[in-house]
Amino acid sequence: MAESLEGKIAVITGAASGIGLASTKALIAEGATVLMVDWNREGLEQLAASLGERAIPQVTNLLDAESCNAMVPEILQKVPHIDILYCNAGTYIGGDLTETTPEAIDRMLNLNVNAVMKNVHAVSPHMIARKTGDIVVTCSIAGHFPTYWEPVYSGSKWAITSFVQGMRRQMIPHGVRVAQVSPGPVVSALLADWPEENLRKAKESGSLMDPEEVADAIVYMLTRKRTVTIRDMIVLPSNFDRV
Repeated sequence: MAESLEGKIAVITGAASGIGLASTKALIAEGATVLMVDWNREGLEQLAASLGERAIPQVTNLLDAESCNAMVPEILQKVPHIDILYCNAGTYIGGDLTETTPEAIDRMLNLNVNAVMKNVHAVSPHMIARKTGDIVVTCSIAGHFPTYWEPVYSGSKWAITSFVQGMRRQMIPHGVRVAQVSPGPVVSALLADWPEENLRKAKESGSLMDPEEVADAIVYMLTRKRTVTIRDMIVLPSNFDRV
């Protein structure tokens, strides 16, 4: 029998769009309260208000060290505890390594890797003390094989796969589950410059997924019995044939 998310308190980074927003809506629908983490105060507060009282805005700039470090303490001033941390915020660099810049590499690694490690570092003592909790991280299918057409992005996701699976083992004795979801291509802000017709054709051909399909996987992972950990859920479009 599935575990209920009713009354759970979740924190989702990158919650204002894409997979983060879809997951916020899905968890709220399951009865959870969600702390929506994003950096744009006005937009985030308006979005949270539109989702009802169980959506709480948390303005944090994960690329700012001080703001990132303050995230968990600020959240624990708003709610009594954290049941679920979903580290979803991230960015993307595609193409050959020579096509990007050192500044872009720093930004991506700071968001995709460093911020995740900092967020998990901050919440772990809290969950260990409570002897329960769930930590989920958005990885990627690119973190499972050498993706030569996006080596910088792929490298960041390989790092996260290693980190998540190492932390999973560290947290087992404390009753805290740690896992990752590894999606294939998803319709998100990363594809904002695609013509609408191209997006429609890609979705119809089974080459792209909607964020809601990843959110469904997150709900499934979190509602398994506490004796079960889905260590890594790979979610792919039906027509994805690159691996």
